[in-house]
Amino acid sequence: MAVSLGLAVLALYMLVGTLLAVAARRAGVRSSQDYYVAGYRLGTFLAAMTYAATTYSAFMIVGLVGFAYSTGTGALGFELVYFVGTMLLLSLFAPRVWALARERRWISPAEMLGDLYGSKKLAAAVAVVYLYALVPYMSAQVKGIAEAVAGLAGSDAAYLYGVALGAAVMIAWTLVAGVWSVAVTDALQGLWMIASASLLLAWLAGWVAGSIGFDGATRLLGEKGLLGLTEFWQPSVFLGFTLPWMFFAATNPQAVQRLFMPRSPKALRGMVVWFAVFGLAYTVAVTLTGLLARSLSEAGLLAPIERRDAVTPTLLAHAPPLLSAIVFTSIVAAAVSTADSIALSVASSVVRDLYAPRARRPSERAEILLGAAVVAVLIAAASALALARIGFIVALSVLSSAILLSTAPATILAWAKPELARGRWQAALASMASGAALATAAAIAYGVKALAKPLLLGLPAPFWTLAVSTAVLLALLPLRKETQH
Repeated sequence: MAVSLGLAVLALYMLVGTLLAVAARRAGVRSSQDYYVAGYRLGTFLAAMTYAATTYSAFMIVGLVGFAYSTGTGALGFELVYFVGTMLLLSLFAPRVWALARERRWISPAEMLGDLYGSKKLAAAVAVVYLYALVPYMSAQVKGIAEAVAGLAGSDAAYLYGVALGAAVMIAWTLVAGVWSVAVTDALQGLWMIASASLLLAWLAGWVAGSIGFDGATRLLGEKGLLGLTEFWQPSVFLGFTLPWMFFAATNPQAVQRLFMPRSPKALRGMVVWFAVFGLAYTVAVTLTGLLARSLSEAGLLAPIERRDAVTPTLLAHAPPLLSAIVFTSIVAAAVSTADSIALSVASSVVRDLYAPRARRPSERAEILLGAAVVAVLIAAASALALARIGFIVALSVLSSAILLSTAPATILAWAKPELARGRWQAALASMASGAALATAAAIAYGVKALAKPLLLGLPAPFWTLAVSTAVLLALLPLRKETQH
């Protein structure tokens, strides 16, 4: 019953989303600007919803619920670091980035950095970093869908079908109208996300209140040390997980690209304000869900859950069928939105900055078709990685951001002092290359454990990625070179 109802609600959502995506074509997809950045025409509501839906994904409703369940309130601190860091970066730099994007007609984030530093070579290098760093993050979205499908069906064998479902929907929606499809369906998805998370929390709170009470839940969590920093949250672990997330708004191309899209300064300000409201509410709701679920396990009312990513699917197996179907659909929706946004952003950088430099750029139609092909390849690669199930959703997501952390110093310098960045592309290139190489070497050597494993002086790889990238950039800044035309 739960499976059939879940599929029925998902089918209804997909039908509505597809109709919205098709309707979005009326906005016109005649150029790469329309396809990748919505022609710089998003209003406040669409801009806010697409920013929120792009950044809050399966990472939250599946990954963070499980993280809170396993590691306690430290998970809330970890996510709030992202929130505070994002709000700080948006407050300081979003207006300037928006104005420069409008003036210089940027489409891809790699193009932005290449222009600010005056080098097409730098733009191409950034596109390469995006290309390999973000496949694990996309994989986390596919994995979130697959875990939800397996949980809903009550069979791990259904995981494969979840991967196939996620990949098919992701590819289909991007082909309809590019980022217009994503932005319009994000509006539906963002409302669905906050509503479903609130309903799940309300149901779980009712279970707790009617069984052990909130005082009992607090006592049980406190006895296990879950209301403070648990043993998991060693300083190196907290630093390794939070540093990449602090700079997410400046390093992840799908987030940076959304700063180009609002149609006016007023729409941009509204985007930031409504994202803040949405983000804080959603973070608290998701974290509380994980903590309340753990209290029920400690009370013996919910079987202990060993795998973090299985917490939300387990809750869905206990929830009323309609609620389970609504939350299941929100997981699919959140993952599809984020993966599509990443794929479009990376594709724009690959096509414009890696494949076709400005001097020999293909026609608008050819560029859009090539971008669609790159999107399909990226989603296929992410699906293959999801099938391998090599890591938890949170770890996969942060691992991508840890590699992208190498771009943070050069990006923030270019945003803060464009006149200083101009002509210093070799410094930026060396900074990014050294940081990305370090982060990649750590990932190869230790896998997802590289995020938390103390390296030199007891500090994790993300710290050294940021430190090395910053040091190299500052050391080479005096060596100004001519810009490339």
